[in-house]
Amino acid sequence: MKEKVSVVKDEYHQQKIPSIWRKTFEQIIESFVNQDYNLNEAIDSVGSISDSLASYIKENIEEFDETLVSLPQETWDTSVCQWMESYWEVLIDLYTLESGLCDLVLSIRVYERSESYYFEVQSLHIP
Repeated sequence: MKEKVSVVKDEYHQQKIPSIWRKTFEQIIESFVNQDYNLNEAIDSVGSISDSLASYIKENIEEFDETLVSLPQETWDTSVCQWMESYWEVLIDLYTLESGLCDLVLSIRVYERSESYYFEVQSLHIP
């Protein structure tokens, strides 16, 4: 049975990624796996990605020289978020075919919007 993780606003401690957000993160990475770096296939509640950010993400993946894969369940064991007073800063650990867990991370901000959330991709890079 999967652990249900709630959304927590704690500016002093990192938290696990809330269960309610995980499908959205999986869809974003799936787009990148399919080389859709601009997120042309719209994902509900996810902001568009500029051409410059899409190019940056593509270059970082290509320079890493491994094959990005869909997020496995293990992603949620190490990925974290933290409340930053007006949004959550989220770091999603990524996986490749060659290495499994790798040094690449997806950085996203999540904003609260009335009864839902809005996701804004910030970067995909090696921290």
